[in-house]
Amino acid sequence: MRLLPYFSLLFLLLSCYEVERNCSNFRTGTFQFEAVSGTEVFTTRIVRNDSIEIEYYKESIDTAEIRWINDCEYVLRKLNPKSMAEEKAIHIKILTTKDNSYTFEFNEVGKSGRSKASATKISN
Repeated sequence: MRLLPYFSLLFLLLSCYEVERNCSNFRTGTFQFEAVSGTEVFTTRIVRNDSIEIEYYKESIDTAEIRWINDCEYVLRKLNPKSMAEEKAIHIKILTTKDNSYTFEFNEVGKSGRSKASATKISN
């Protein structure tokens, strides 16, 4: 019973914590993120304006249109898909922001499995 006030105080302090999300700072600019596939690390560079995103990966360049849902969520749809898989839209949600980086989750629209990644803004 003596611990109840301490647990109540701890719960109160933790429930007041709010994750930083300044998503509008990441709507446009040049971004870089790394992904791991097996033992290989892949680096991707993205240039984004308000309605178009251009992705540079190795020797490949892909362009997608952006439809913003709100400041922290948008849907990507490739402009020139080369396969049925590329025709599917991708939902992206920014979870947290910090200085010049953000953490986001993404998945195909209509699917339940989500993946997480982080990106760093390298220029405006």
